[in-house]
Amino acid sequence: MELRDALRSTGSIREFTDAVVSRETLYEILDDARFAPSGGNRQAWHVIVVDDPARRLALRDLYLDGWHDYIAHVINGLIPFSPLASDADRATALASRERAESLSKPDSFPEQLHRVPVMLVITADLEILAAIDRDLPRYQIVGGASIYPFVWQILLAARERGLGGVMTTIATRNEEQVREVVSIPSTHAVASVVALGYPVQRHTKLTRRRVEEFTSINCFDGQPFTA
Repeated sequence: MELRDALRSTGSIREFTDAVVSRETLYEILDDARFAPSGGNRQAWHVIVVDDPARRLALRDLYLDGWHDYIAHVINGLIPFSPLASDADRATALASRERAESLSKPDSFPEQLHRVPVMLVITADLEILAAIDRDLPRYQIVGGASIYPFVWQILLAARERGLGGVMTTIATRNEEQVREVVSIPSTHAVASVVALGYPVQRHTKLTRRRVEEFTSINCFDGQPFTA
């Protein structure tokens, strides 16, 4: 597959066939993904391949709990867990938790997470992560630059082999419980739970904003950058 085609067609896949993903294929995916860039080339990621049914089910329950909180925000017209949301908005959203639970569908991705062909828990080693913005008086985000390119390369490497997948962060809502389920040390943070498998259907047309809609020249409110 040409790189340009992969970049334009690797969408989030949440529905998989029953086809088994071999250990060899998963190893090859991780073997390619490890060449992702990271701060100081410290490669602060760790991958837990979860195939134990009991652990998978426990992770599904923790994910689903966070998902209901996520949906509670959505049905109130809010961006879920926005760093700039007010405490009042968050309280309003979480008050709709029961309604969010009522919208749960047994055959949807959150409810079926434990059945995905491949489940990976990706952690970030906080002892070697270069979080340059750690002391700024705002939400911290920069440290993710040393972790999420690796996760994205997992998805690209999977795409190359005919698989699909999705990078999720919902389970991090219950990080301490996730830590217990898969024995994550206190020095690591839960960065993502990744699901992989052979897709039932692959998206052939992804919808994204045009370059002119997210660029500007010289300053934030400058003229859009065009061809």
